[in-house]
Amino acid sequence: MALELQKVATKVPATGKPGRRQLELPTFTRSRLGDRDRMFFTEQLALLLETGANLYDALKTLKKQSANPAMTEVLDALMADISEGQPFSQALAKHPKLFSSSYVNLIAASEGGGFMHTVLYELKAMEDKRDELSSNLVSALSYPVFLMLFSVAVVVFVLLVVFPKFGDLFGTIYDQLPVTTKFLMSLSDAMTAYWLHGLIAVGGFVALLAQWMRSAAGRETVDRWLLSLPLLRDICAELYMIQSLRVMSLSLGNGVSMMETLNACRDVVSNTTFRRFIGQVERQVEEGAGIARAFEEAKFVPPVAKAMIGTAEESGNLAPVAARVADYYEQQLSRRLKTVSKMAEPVMLLVMGAVVGLLVSSLILPIFKLSRAVT
Repeated sequence: MALELQKVATKVPATGKPGRRQLELPTFTRSRLGDRDRMFFTEQLALLLETGANLYDALKTLKKQSANPAMTEVLDALMADISEGQPFSQALAKHPKLFSSSYVNLIAASEGGGFMHTVLYELKAMEDKRDELSSNLVSALSYPVFLMLFSVAVVVFVLLVVFPKFGDLFGTIYDQLPVTTKFLMSLSDAMTAYWLHGLIAVGGFVALLAQWMRSAAGRETVDRWLLSLPLLRDICAELYMIQSLRVMSLSLGNGVSMMETLNACRDVVSNTTFRRFIGQVERQVEEGAGIARAFEEAKFVPPVAKAMIGTAEESGNLAPVAARVADYYEQQLSRRLKTVSKMAEPVMLLVMGAVVGLLVSSLILPIFKLSRAVT
């Protein structure tokens, strides 16, 4: 297998299109490529290489099977680069939106050893675990978010549709109305009279908030909150640890250098605070102090991770221990998300009940007073 991979450049004919190696996909084409495309590419390429196909023929087969024009263009570019003798990792590096630095570094480490299909299977397994973790996050948060949005919709409907119908009726006993009814009537009148202004104001606020969150200062602030607020800190810290430790285990276990591994760990996490922490780890490694010291100084790194990383670095078993720590925190995070979801559901139901009860009581109590006054 190793000889086949090394002789790809001599076994395949040139395409006659040297410019293809500089292929740059249009923006609208790149946007159609995502994690699913990369996962399918990785799994199918690993299978073809394992069965004995050389790299060029494997890519050619994938191109025939591809139904996505954007992926077909990427495969064309990869085949053109390989036919010109470029390493596969260098060809992948030209498509950073599809193949991360950790992906490229792992392929580079495996190119000369004849075990590229093994690394591809490991990459696919890591992608599967990340996809499963994302699904768990979505499923845990979807129902509480739905309840919250439903509560807001109920309140808006009552204030805009129900309360205005009782305005004239309640006006005759306005001085006798409960404080909550007076407040809700005033709020209903304001929303009915200025709904367009309110909609524009809310839209403007959301737009400004989104723009602020996209700015450097906004991202920095939000990322710092994610790793400092009590409940979010535990969830986000474990999530970032899982992502970075999986890349660390896979990279170090396949011969990638420590500095390239840490660079890949930084790229796989979007949080600027955590990325800065990885940068501190890189500086510690450059100074010869190792990674355990930086882990020990980070406030958001869980104690178990600090202890296990320190022991692993001393014993020289950092790659397998990083995988075990990632597995441990993945189980912890799954349990934590289930607990949060179970706690959030009754809390949101109580909040909904309280809100609906307040609205109903603010309508029914004045009606009772009117009925007593009539009798």
